[in-house]
Amino acid sequence: MAYNLAELKTRMQKSITSLRDELAGLRTGRASASLLEPVMVEAYGSRTPLSQLATVTVPEPRMLSVQVWDRSLAMVVEKAIRDSGLGLNPMGEGQVIRVPLPELNEERRRDLSKVAHNYAEAARVAVRHIRRDGMDALKKAEKDGDLSQDDARAQADLVQKATDAAVAEIDQVVAAKEAEIMQV
Repeated sequence: MAYNLAELKTRMQKSITSLRDELAGLRTGRASASLLEPVMVEAYGSRTPLSQLATVTVPEPRMLSVQVWDRSLAMVVEKAIRDSGLGLNPMGEGQVIRVPLPELNEERRRDLSKVAHNYAEAARVAVRHIRRDGMDALKKAEKDGDLSQDDARAQADLVQKATDAAVAEIDQVVAAKEAEIMQV
């Protein structure tokens, strides 16, 4: 692997973007269409994302509405939402499935906060792996004579600064999500 600081920074940003996507799926007190993104439905002989079978809207702050495109899949979609582990109890009304969001209690908020921290730790680990890849590439370039020892050290400092910035951004993102989860 050749050393490229811009590529390392891009990979770190992808880890942060992935974290944001995972956190968007965590249920807070408000309804969000992204809440149902992880739901997979057994349809047409394979596991299909809900977003490819229906439109999810937010008609009220504590309600999701799922408009299933194929009427024959309405019951299957309803069951998939119920079995998704999100703690939701959908109610089917023909092609439209209403999904009321129950009020979060304090214990559930703490659990969601822990899940958010687990996601953040996974993102930090991913960033540290990217840092290690960059450092390994620098060591190889130095060993091969492509970089002087001073240049390698200067580049290593830049990699470390990029890593520190990415970890700080991860901490910021998870702190904001935790505040959102914990507000009553």
